[in-house]
Amino acid sequence: MRAAQIEKYDKNNIMVNMVEIEKPNIGDKDLLIRVVAAGVNPVDNMISRGEVRMIVPYKLPIVSGNEFVGIVEKIGENVSKFNVGDRVFARMPLNKIGAFAEYIAVEEEALAKVPEYLTSIEAAAIPLTALTIMQSLELMGAEKGKTIFISGGTGSVGAMAIPIAKAKGLTVITNGSVESRDRVLDLGAEKFIDYMTEDYTKILKNIDYVLDTLGGKETEKQMSILKKGGKLVSLRAMPNGSFAKRMNLPKWKQILFGIAGSKFDKMAAKYGVTYDFIYVESNGRQLQEVADIFESLKIKPSIDTVFTFDKVNEALDKVANGRSKGKTVISME
Repeated sequence: MRAAQIEKYDKNNIMVNMVEIEKPNIGDKDLLIRVVAAGVNPVDNMISRGEVRMIVPYKLPIVSGNEFVGIVEKIGENVSKFNVGDRVFARMPLNKIGAFAEYIAVEEEALAKVPEYLTSIEAAAIPLTALTIMQSLELMGAEKGKTIFISGGTGSVGAMAIPIAKAKGLTVITNGSVESRDRVLDLGAEKFIDYMTEDYTKILKNIDYVLDTLGGKETEKQMSILKKGGKLVSLRAMPNGSFAKRMNLPKWKQILFGIAGSKFDKMAAKYGVTYDFIYVESNGRQLQEVADIFESLKIKPSIDTVFTFDKVNEALDKVANGRSKGKTVISME
């Protein structure tokens, strides 16, 4: 079968090689899946550049790709939730990526069924982003009736974060470009702040939770709007010691991340809030919950460009260098 493989880490070259490899074998709790579509994400390029080696030290060569939609072709003896012919999707387990291939073997606990109303191309845009939101809310201990500020809510992350947070019973506030105001309000935001004309730090205070999708200088600004004891989870800032412990990384890595992330821990302490960084993991239960939310609301993710499998390097380059208005997806059909 064909697969797009990372041969070596290279900071200056994100290209993968198209190779012929054996179709994977499955264990008792695995499913053999024919991949129909795969989402392309910044983390794919980060892995190629060796930027996540401290978190997940992949042994090369390895097939690239972190999320997919596919059709179940074979199930292991102990698989109970899925049948041959089911259309499923997932974020690949951290220790076993490889969605850029014609066939993959995936453990049952990573998978969820794709909502009927979504095309496979649309569904390929969901797992990694949606699970990031679900795991962020879980890390916050987000409670129904509390308020969350989602920064940069007019982007692709916000488009999923807002309805998920709303479905969890949270009051959602966001900011972004004014041309997307009506869209994000329709998604469930209670309040929209135009980032060009309004300063959210002057408008908001005593917020319970913040989902930081921006990083940089915005992380501290977002801490300033939290109430004492408020919680910020960042997708873009720096891993810290608590992140390393949560990921069960070796002690020496916990120490290194503790030093690297101490700037943000000190910043959080100054405001009397907590800071966490997240690197999303596979979770079929959480993804099925997202699928059910999306099914009830008929939410459709925004798709920017669809590439054929033989154009995988063009897809990776677009994600690395292009300005996208939605998800980049590889079609395997």
